[in-house]
Amino acid sequence: METPSIPQPEVGASFRAAMRRIASTVTIVTASDESRRHGMTMTAVSSLSMEPPSMIVCVNQSTFLHDILQSARGFCVNVLRHDHAAVSTAFSGKATPEERFLTGDWERNAHGIDFLSDAQANIFCRKVAAVPFGTHTIFIGTAVHVRLNEAASPLLYRNAAYC
Repeated sequence: METPSIPQPEVGASFRAAMRRIASTVTIVTASDESRRHGMTMTAVSSLSMEPPSMIVCVNQSTFLHDILQSARGFCVNVLRHDHAAVSTAFSGKATPEERFLTGDWERNAHGIDFLSDAQANIFCRKVAAVPFGTHTIFIGTAVHVRLNEAASPLLYRNAAYC
């Protein structure tokens, strides 16, 4: 059977349904390009390599965060705790960048990147590559600093709900 080069509509719907069945750790990715800052709730985040320690974040090209990441030198992956649902919600809606940072205990590092001080982990990355694919860009960053907090108890997301 030959595989079509363009997915059929039913494949797209089935793929979306399949992805909703995968539980993912919820993160907020933050970045600043020196004049603007932003953060966005994301689950399309993953480790890439241990040598060098690196992360990938997949960002829709139509978002404000994508625009900032294009010119930013780095970003932070804030790994949320099980009790951070309100923070996650604030960063997943239509709120302005400044309104988003009113929910949660946010600090800023020396490079101007905001981080959630009580996140279960903060992974600060230097952006090393941006690879466009479809509607998204895969941003690759090497870890330059990692902050860890107490025991791991992540906020998870599956089937369009926190779990």
